[in-house]
Amino acid sequence: MATLGVGVDVVEVPRFALALSRRARMAPRLFTEAERLDAKDAPERLAARFAAKEAVMKSLGVGLGLPFHAIEVRKHASGAPYVALHAEAAELAASRGVTTLHLSLTHTDQTAIAMVVATDEGPRAG
Repeated sequence: MATLGVGVDVVEVPRFALALSRRARMAPRLFTEAERLDAKDAPERLAARFAAKEAVMKSLGVGLGLPFHAIEVRKHASGAPYVALHAEAAELAASRGVTTLHLSLTHTDQTAIAMVVATDEGPRAG
């Protein structure tokens, strides 16, 4: 296994919540319906998912170069989060040899943090 990229992102939850409240179309533009349902539209949970999307892009070396819906945060049956890539994001990861994105999320009512490690390792049972 080789580490091919690392990304981390921090989001200020109150600021993110304010942006969501002021822009009704922001959440649907950034998150899939499944992500919004899973997060129960809680600002701290959505902020963590937004941080994850940014961390994924950083781990793939593109900054904000991918559509947000092409990166989806899901949960294993155990509750552990994981990343599902679609369309351009999946193509970019494949072109870089990335087969697995290891994701860690955490949040408080003030801060949401995500870390992603991109590897060429096969997925683990979760």
